[in-house]
Amino acid sequence: MDITDEKGKVKTKKWMPKAGILGGGQLGRMLLQQAINYPVNTYVMENDVQCPSAHLCHHFTKGDIQNFDDVYNFGKDLDLLTIEIESVNVEALEQLEKEGVKVFPAAAAIKTIKNKILQKQFYKERGIPTSDFVVTENRQDLERHLAFLPAVHKLATGGYDGRGVQIIKTTSELPLGFDAPSVLEKMVHIKKEIAVMVAMNDKGETAIYPPAEMIFDQSLNLLDYQLCPANIEQDVLWKCEAIALKVVRDLQSPGIFAVELFVDYSNEVFVNETAPRVHNSGHHTIEANYSSQFDMLWRVMLGYPLGNTESVMPSAIINIVGAANHTGNAVYEGLEEILKLDNVYVHLYGKALTKPGRKMGHVTIVSNERQELIHQANRIKNTLKVVSSEE
Repeated sequence: MDITDEKGKVKTKKWMPKAGILGGGQLGRMLLQQAINYPVNTYVMENDVQCPSAHLCHHFTKGDIQNFDDVYNFGKDLDLLTIEIESVNVEALEQLEKEGVKVFPAAAAIKTIKNKILQKQFYKERGIPTSDFVVTENRQDLERHLAFLPAVHKLATGGYDGRGVQIIKTTSELPLGFDAPSVLEKMVHIKKEIAVMVAMNDKGETAIYPPAEMIFDQSLNLLDYQLCPANIEQDVLWKCEAIALKVVRDLQSPGIFAVELFVDYSNEVFVNETAPRVHNSGHHTIEANYSSQFDMLWRVMLGYPLGNTESVMPSAIINIVGAANHTGNAVYEGLEEILKLDNVYVHLYGKALTKPGRKMGHVTIVSNERQELIHQANRIKNTLKVVSSEE
């Protein structure tokens, strides 16, 4: 429909870039929530028409992000394209790049990162500190690397949120290993787990967020809560920042990246993994930083100046996950009590169904007092539960 002015003349429509997101989960949802601040038409492709992002974009396409034809047909008429998960069809992205579509991050970076074998080899070739590793093709290969134990076995592809990761401490646990191409990593004696978000634009300019400290739920291997800024010595902070910047610069791709790091008891820093996208470890930036990770990615993709990464206040994040033994329609117990708290921000992901361990939302707390952050994080964790209705 044409838009006319008060004299009846047709107004000239201003061109707005068409931006696509492969994947319609919570990361796409939060990216779309930030998109309303920019002149951009948004497109999402996901298999599920009820996904968290479907109702927030301008245009929704049902499709398989791992299928070449679906990804190519979705992206061929767009100006730019990004991802919310690594398990996309890289070959389609490579073809789209050849035809002039801007992909964030570049297909080559996604290809390197989505395969943990290629990712670890990338670190080794570039002189980026990471734990020692060997490649295994099947479970039998583990027998040849007993000297590596204790170690962590990681599937080359397909793992996420703790899936596809198996700790093997003794020979009796070898049968737990994966019977598929994987990486066997020498276990690091971890003192701290740190995440650093880094953005880079197409000019090679970078912006780095203050490091965050991650505390994991060992039973689910999911982030339990997170504190930012991380409580680390100044020289360790510098190491974390320098290593994270090297990872991103060596990937030679604009975009935003979450670099996950281990700090051992000698204060040596090792790269664990990198995510080539907005990430759970950067969710606090929505309230706690001047430019959130989602705002930053739009700035990178649309060619605007990089945002201010400085903290407004220290923060904590608590993941809201489905309670054990509950599968079905989601019910949020304790939500009203949490919403009464000061300086607490609840983000629900719009998922109708819950199941044990499923990410259903997160809560961000801001405070200048670190002990207050820890106290409120534990209070929220013990109060807010996602259960299933009896209907």
